[in-house]
Amino acid sequence: MRFDTHQPVVEPKRGGVMGFTQGCQVLLCACALLVGCGDDGTATSAGTSETGDGDPTGDGDGDPTGDGDGDPTGDGDGDPTGDGDGDPTGDGDGDPTGDGDGDGLPACAGYFPTGAVWCEDVSDAPTTADSETVVAWLEQAGWGNNDTFQIDFSLEVLEADADTPRQSFEATDAFYTPDCDWVEVPIPDGGAIEGEAGYACTSDGDCHLIVAARDEDLLYEMWRANIVDGTFYGGCLAVWDMSVVYGDDGRGQGCTSADAAGFPIAPLLFTADEVAAGSIDHAIRFILPNAHIRELIYSPPATHSTNATSGPVEAPPYGVHLRLRPDYPLDALPNEGARVVARAMQTYGMFLADGGQIALTAQSDRFTTAKWDGLLGPHDLTMLRPMDFELIEHGPLLDWGEQSCERTPLGTPP
Repeated sequence: MRFDTHQPVVEPKRGGVMGFTQGCQVLLCACALLVGCGDDGTATSAGTSETGDGDPTGDGDGDPTGDGDGDPTGDGDGDPTGDGDGDPTGDGDGDPTGDGDGDGLPACAGYFPTGAVWCEDVSDAPTTADSETVVAWLEQAGWGNNDTFQIDFSLEVLEADADTPRQSFEATDAFYTPDCDWVEVPIPDGGAIEGEAGYACTSDGDCHLIVAARDEDLLYEMWRANIVDGTFYGGCLAVWDMSVVYGDDGRGQGCTSADAAGFPIAPLLFTADEVAAGSIDHAIRFILPNAHIRELIYSPPATHSTNATSGPVEAPPYGVHLRLRPDYPLDALPNEGARVVARAMQTYGMFLADGGQIALTAQSDRFTTAKWDGLLGPHDLTMLRPMDFELIEHGPLLDWGEQSCERTPLGTPP
């Protein structure tokens, strides 16, 4: 349990620059949360359409040719490139994301576009000047969990569409303004929150609720969700726009998310399907005890730290990006599943995202095709030590004590 990884609701230390894209298309027009947008989510004041619906023909179908098929080329195949393959990227593979895998999902981990930091190849990236110092300190302090590099398989990622019912929630004392968003959340039938059989938070754990709403291009992530007898109680909700490549400001400097470092969770979870396929093409989420995290300091692309951190200057800060050494002997690992994860950590690394005891975080196999049984076990990577890693350079460190979160949330509780 990580109750002390987020600041209390009255915490005065917040962050600076607004990081969430504020165009009408991005800020949940489909949920009618903002004014000044047309029915199709385009800005009525943008000057691109006199009709205010984004369609210059005035017939409301979004097709500038006026023939109602939504294809600006006018040839009726729905492909704006005009080559007839139905692929708007124009590369002929039929995949609108442009990553060539044909699954139609965003190129970075299935959640964000190409260029997202979670999918950057850092195998040749420079290390920080204090990399050896921090690694040596963490080697002595240990991973947590009795210094065992264990894998947590309890987080769920649910999929929603336009037919998924949306539900409003009552904000609890785990909700912080302006860090957190207050909007209706899609709740898929038969879903579950982290570590639970359903939506009730019976174990009093972190109880993360993660839902990818593909119809909206939005990723909903909530810390401390709990739905009991039809009433939805919610902690901090972070809504991420899956069409955006977020920079170092994330959703706002000094601002938290459903994770203490201010990161999204879903793109950092590795799945049984990825491991079974033999490739994880993104960075991985990891956590450390609060006493092993540098006090109040965070490293971009993280945007947040907490008062609970108490590690010395030699300790890794929130957001630290660790990379497994390229010379690590992968053949020493017990199975191919472990080697798949290790190769991902050599290529994309892992980001310090939250405080706790179980170091690595995978996605539950409840809703995946492949299953973890016989593929990868919780202790299959325990051979990995802090000294097997190095720190990737991500720019100057920031002091959370000097930040003040300033962003416009997507709604505020009454």
